[in-house]
Amino acid sequence: MLDTNAVLDWLLFDDPRMRDVAAAIEQGLLRWVATAAMRGEFTHVLGRRLAVAHSANPARLELAWGRHCDERPAAQQAAAQLRCTDSDDQKFVDFALATGARWLLSRDRAVLKLRRRATAHGLLIAPPEQWRLE
Repeated sequence: MLDTNAVLDWLLFDDPRMRDVAAAIEQGLLRWVATAAMRGEFTHVLGRRLAVAHSANPARLELAWGRHCDERPAAQQAAAQLRCTDSDDQKFVDFALATGARWLLSRDRAVLKLRRRATAHGLLIAPPEQWRLE
């Protein structure tokens, strides 16, 4: 799983720290899953003139999302197993746990604070540059 900032680092900013993850997704070695709400957040952020400020075509970025992302319905959970201090990021944590995702890649401090507790649930939370294909 990728949070919104990781997706932006890849698709908009071409951040070198995302290159290994991006290559693995593009080659089909890694599956990126997300929900419609996550896509909505991505679209919302782009709509705040971020794409225009970086001379990017929002339609091209949306197409890249559609080409690379395995979009799934949001998983239902009764209560969060791990509580994120940023409520906007809770959906990433909940979905990763509900779907049995192995990785949640983020540079967000609130998400990264959950690293230690997430490992007890089989979820590795890390910045994208720490991801390695095993």
